[in-house]
Amino acid sequence: MHQRTVTHSRILHREPDPSDSFIDLNRLMTILVRRARLIALSVAVAIALAVAYLVFATPVYTSMTQILLDEDLSRYAEESEPSPQSSQQVDMRIASAVEILKSGRLALRVVDDLKLADNETVLNPPQSPVATVKGWAKSLTSLGSSGQQASQEALAKGRRDKAASILQQSLTVERVSRSAVLAVSFRSTDPQLAAAVTRRYAEAFFEDQLSANFTATEQASTWLQERLTDIQNRAQEAALEVERYRSENGLTTARGELMSEQQLADLNSQLILAQADAASASARYAQFRAIVDQGPDKAIDNASIPTQQAGGSVLQDLRERYNSVVKRAQDITQNFGADHPQVAALQAERENLAGQIYRELQQLTASFRNEYEVARSREVSLRESIQKVAGSNAEANRSSVRLRELEQKATALKALSESYLARYEQASQKQSFPIPKARVISDAGVPTSASSPNKTMVLGLAAVLGLMAGGALTFVQEMRERAFRLESDVRAILGLKPLGYLPLIGGVRKGRPVTIGAKAVKPDPGPDNAAGESGEDAVPLERMTRVVLDAPRSVFAETLRNAKLASDMTLPSGKNRVIGVTSALPGEGKSTVAINFAALLAASGRRTLLIDADMRRPSLGAIMKPAPQAGLVEALLGTIAWGQAVKTDRHSQLSMLPIAIQPGGACAPHVNDLISSPAMQQLVEEARQAFDYVVVDLPPLAPVIDAKAFEPLADGFLFVVEWGRTPANLVKDLLAAESRIDAKTIGVILNKTDMDTLPRYSDAGTAEKYRDLYQQYYVDQMRGGARQ
Repeated sequence: MHQRTVTHSRILHREPDPSDSFIDLNRLMTILVRRARLIALSVAVAIALAVAYLVFATPVYTSMTQILLDEDLSRYAEESEPSPQSSQQVDMRIASAVEILKSGRLALRVVDDLKLADNETVLNPPQSPVATVKGWAKSLTSLGSSGQQASQEALAKGRRDKAASILQQSLTVERVSRSAVLAVSFRSTDPQLAAAVTRRYAEAFFEDQLSANFTATEQASTWLQERLTDIQNRAQEAALEVERYRSENGLTTARGELMSEQQLADLNSQLILAQADAASASARYAQFRAIVDQGPDKAIDNASIPTQQAGGSVLQDLRERYNSVVKRAQDITQNFGADHPQVAALQAERENLAGQIYRELQQLTASFRNEYEVARSREVSLRESIQKVAGSNAEANRSSVRLRELEQKATALKALSESYLARYEQASQKQSFPIPKARVISDAGVPTSASSPNKTMVLGLAAVLGLMAGGALTFVQEMRERAFRLESDVRAILGLKPLGYLPLIGGVRKGRPVTIGAKAVKPDPGPDNAAGESGEDAVPLERMTRVVLDAPRSVFAETLRNAKLASDMTLPSGKNRVIGVTSALPGEGKSTVAINFAALLAASGRRTLLIDADMRRPSLGAIMKPAPQAGLVEALLGTIAWGQAVKTDRHSQLSMLPIAIQPGGACAPHVNDLISSPAMQQLVEEARQAFDYVVVDLPPLAPVIDAKAFEPLADGFLFVVEWGRTPANLVKDLLAAESRIDAKTIGVILNKTDMDTLPRYSDAGTAEKYRDLYQQYYVDQMRGGARQ
């Protein structure tokens, strides 16, 4: 037998998932509009809670004063200008002042000054309902505890400590921006008390500064005085020890130096001069002795040398006379000859002068020798004196090491004594310093309005929290949205052609009956219908199967016409077609769609056969009157010919091959084998030859394999998905697992659509937003009710 296995290609490509893209503002706005009621309800609840809180909350008043920490206030009373402080030092000083204001000691001072230990407003302020409940719970937990009766002193101390603790909790100290100003504020249910406590805190802070300054300077003065007396005594003893040691070791000083050191310096200076004189005398003596040693003949030639020395005036005169005689003798010899008597006289005079010159040189040589010997003796004497003084000075130097140590100790103690004396005088002057380094720049006034609760802030915060809660609930609701809502979901997730929306016709909305055509159909009790609806809100099963006939110009009929057009365009032309109708899960209304689709085809004049192939839960036989005694199962088993089991509707001329309902609702065994049997293949082939369209109502794809077994016999499939209920991932996985059915799927029909709610899930500008305008073309109005 010939088996048709021709498949058709997809019409649409799978669209990218919009969730993978950046934030879609249109989609976000659509979600907000759709969940506007939930968000508004969350905001209303939050505001109602805030109003209840404002009604029962106890008003609290806040009084504030500002204190400036100013170091310049004391600059006129201080001797020196204060050194500039770094930003870190300023921050530390301000932080220290903040902690002082928050301290328990200052709180106790304020409690004592204002007698707050007996003030019930402080000890037991009015409480809010929440605080009252907490107090009751705390008292219940402490019922079992027992203790001895406290004394009056202990009770008074306890009240005092409790009041101080409450003051610390209600006090707020903050730095104003980056300035040196501290904002001190106190909260209380009594505005007068709040102002009084705030003012007293500022005064107590100033008093604490003055008291701390007085105490510190007093303690410092006492300590400095004790140290000063001790240091002065030690300095005096050190000075006496220096003088005593100097006298015992003979360390006499003059002009700050030891006498031995001065003597040694003087002797060294004299020795240097004596050495110079001896060297000079030795040089002159050697020079003259060399001239004399050459004899009288050479003395005349060298007589000009010593003329520059001491005693050279006589030699100079003799030399000049000698030269004059020599010159006269030369002139006379040249003019009158050497035999002239005067030449001889001049010659004798020359020799006499030469002898005088030689004798004079001998005398000078002897004089210089004596001078040299004197200088040499003085040098030797000075050296001996230096050696003696140096020996005694070495001993003095060894003693002076200990002397210098004693002098350094005495000097250090004297300087330390002077320093402590200056500090003691300075501390004594500051002991009565009356100016604190802070001042009030903003007085604490009596508050006229409550600072807490802040009605505007509470209501605004409630609105914001309500919006956040609404947004969170909206997020949770949207995360739970896993079903198909729009045709674009079908294209994006499945990549299949959406064929349209079928309105929900199995219930009522707000008590209004379902309208089909121009008549209102009142709900009647009946058996479970193919759409999965039952009970008092169900439309009679017979009427649901004839919607396209009773309302041919309705949205329901128009969607099925679109399915017919898609089938004609997708499946091969010129051949009779076998179209299977299936769904993913039971109860999605695929039987109702199959019957109405087949009725539409038959009403259009085409020969149409509707086969109920859902052998496990047959529905066609249930609507037929009278109930069929034989049907598809008997035809496949060969009991009867399939043509004998076909029933024809007179009104639409639709031929139907039902399944006979067994007694007790039992189904035939091994029905999946019947679907894939050769008998089923022969039946379908014969029906294809006899009819233009063969519409087969198949079981759901997920629970059973009947639709998979029938796939080779079908030309195409119409996939029915329940709007807003069937999980999208389930349908996607089923079609991905059954690629042959996926390839033969003509399109997807979204059944049981709430047409009133549908526009809420669509973005602006999409087709679903204009459903109201489409109604102009639908003469037969159908208003689907929401599922109860």
